[in-house]
Amino acid sequence: MTRTADDQRLLDAARAGNAAGVRAALDAGARVDARDTELRTPLLLAALGDHVEAARLLVAAGADVDAQDHRADSPWLATGVTGSVAMLHVLLPAGPDLKLRNRFGGISVIPASERGHVAYVREVLRVTDIDVDHVNDLGWTALLEAVILGDGGRAHQEIVELLLAAGATPGLADRDGVTPLGHAERRGFAEIAALLRGAAS
Repeated sequence: MTRTADDQRLLDAARAGNAAGVRAALDAGARVDARDTELRTPLLLAALGDHVEAARLLVAAGADVDAQDHRADSPWLATGVTGSVAMLHVLLPAGPDLKLRNRFGGISVIPASERGHVAYVREVLRVTDIDVDHVNDLGWTALLEAVILGDGGRAHQEIVELLLAAGATPGLADRDGVTPLGHAERRGFAEIAALLRGAAS
């Protein structure tokens, strides 16, 4: 479907976080789920830029929080990458599909755990029933990603604590049979290893 001039104005305003421009483009007849050349919707562009007010207007106008672009990113999945708690709360009332998968087969809590987004992980576990033991296409859970791709520092320690408190299975191994504890020990993450041993006992 071809983009109209109003659609393009909406996409540009959402990308820039121009809430007044978003409102004007919608009022002029732009389609709330118009797509750019990479199939990104205005809401996805707003979510990627953490433009909360623009996103709020788009959600109120009925934007699809699950619309995926050519890389399988969606507005909701983007919150796990950016770690934006504010955007999480803007999108949550629109009923995002918590099982929607990104291009790696993961759900939002996995990239958030990998990137050390403590506040996001805490909030998504508190306000949703997201699957803490979801396994992505690499064979990794949020717990495994926090250990394998994290730096072992305080943020990743907190995330491991949060995931375990939310019921993550400490012994759920990767495809090679290596558990989060095994990875923590290999990488010399003593604090995380202690947390995992405590959870397993």
